[in-house]
Amino acid sequence: MTMENDMVTMALDEVDLLARRVLTRHGLRGDHVDAVARTIVAGERDGCASHGVYRLLVAVNTLKSGKVDPAVEPVITRPAPGLVRADAGGGFAQLAIERALSALVDSARTNGIAALAVNRCIHFAALWPEVEMLVEHGLVALATTPSHAWVAPAGGSRPLFGTNPIAFGWPRPDASPFVFDFATSAAARGEIELHRRAGNPIPAGWGIDADGHPTTDAQAALDGAMLTWGGYKGSALSTMVELIAGPLIGDLTSAESIAWDAGAGASPYGGELIVAIDPAGFLGAAAAGHLARAETLFDALAAQGARLPGARRHANRKLSVAEGVRVPAALHRDIMALLEEEDA
Repeated sequence: MTMENDMVTMALDEVDLLARRVLTRHGLRGDHVDAVARTIVAGERDGCASHGVYRLLVAVNTLKSGKVDPAVEPVITRPAPGLVRADAGGGFAQLAIERALSALVDSARTNGIAALAVNRCIHFAALWPEVEMLVEHGLVALATTPSHAWVAPAGGSRPLFGTNPIAFGWPRPDASPFVFDFATSAAARGEIELHRRAGNPIPAGWGIDADGHPTTDAQAALDGAMLTWGGYKGSALSTMVELIAGPLIGDLTSAESIAWDAGAGASPYGGELIVAIDPAGFLGAAAAGHLARAETLFDALAAQGARLPGARRHANRKLSVAEGVRVPAALHRDIMALLEEEDA
């Protein structure tokens, strides 16, 4: 680990060790530590600053609030041939998803398509890590989850939706998989929080203040409401996420999640829906040929000089493995301070 120009350079194994130390110091137990640490390292490794080590502050805050069970064992069931359910029992989502993965893959292989409903989980991370886990098995994957009600619907002025991310993954035989993950809000909440920490304004269109007026002040947007991406289009997608990853799987909407939080400031509580599709289930022996044909779409995109969504993460991944990651010194100090707290 080295420090230069207010940045701390860390090897990935150092990030992993730091994450495990912090999480364990603040009460996370058993396999939860491994699962949560893997997600945090993946975010930092891929250059997703708002989902990297910064999330240690978020996870610890949730642990301190008492709003997450730090040691619960997820319960995995298969209520129907094409359905898997993971009851996280009030624990972080990561372990429940990892424990349900083999059943979901098996169900998708058997039926061609399968869905995983993750219930009663605390969710604080990006969705692309779980999508990538399925793509590694040659499956097409779609994942989504509500969060807390932080986002105003298009035309509205008060929080109703969560950031409501959607992630999609497509396996590519001879290239990095096509994986995108974006919030249906104009930005991830973590991005606004990082702007606040740095004392920087946010771009116009990201948020409104408590009176419903447009603002570029990060704190004012956090106190008011975030805005949907693409106006009414983002609002429609946010509504879809609320429905299919809320009532459809028997879990909370974003408004219900923030009501459950009751001012504790913990991470969102609710559910996640993951759909896995086996190309061979639809196409049989022709699957490989059609997946190869799909490459013409990627080739045509690259031929225009357009950036493939998700490509930046894969490029960052290669650099991080070789050179480590750079973390703002102020953020690193805040994380190290978590190890010194006497009441942890």
